[in-house]
Amino acid sequence: MARTAHIVRETSESHIDLELNLDGTGQTDIDTSVPFYNHMMTALGKHSLIDLKIHAHGDTDIDVHHTVEDTAIVFGEALKQALGDKRGIRRFADATVPLDEALAKAVVDISGRPYCVCSGEPAGYEYCMMGGHFTGSLVRHVMESIAFHAGICLHMQVLAGRDPHHIAEAEFKALARALRFAIEPDTRIEGLIPSTKGAL
Repeated sequence: MARTAHIVRETSESHIDLELNLDGTGQTDIDTSVPFYNHMMTALGKHSLIDLKIHAHGDTDIDVHHTVEDTAIVFGEALKQALGDKRGIRRFADATVPLDEALAKAVVDISGRPYCVCSGEPAGYEYCMMGGHFTGSLVRHVMESIAFHAGICLHMQVLAGRDPHHIAEAEFKALARALRFAIEPDTRIEGLIPSTKGAL
């Protein structure tokens, strides 16, 4: 079966149209109306090998928060939908990714139990403005929204970094690489659900 999803979410604050294919090659078509977020979600698709199409717009004249958050929510929902019963996946994975002086580590469990822990961001990072609109605090919010709506456990740790752009990009790329390996089919278990409970 194709591991794909297409979700449209419409609220008074945003409109999100998102398609993904977990068994893609990392092809992306991203327009969230938030340029820095476009850059981050393009990196997420590219390095996870998830084909990802996002067309989103919202009340960015007020703040980009609603559009960024709602896009992350829909990405999480689509990831969960495309994974189905999670039969045959590797389930656990981690990735440590550098970007110049920045270094981020992501550990994921496609568990069905949402949890998110983010640590190690330097003091003041949450107030940094990237691309004129995107604050450092939104990175953690995106990670939390994806984790909770995808039903995954995510630990994100910033191990080093000075430049806010580099830190954020390392975090998104680390998540991408961890997801790539966690959602991959594991031929050794031949389609079984990787849990002692028999369900995820």
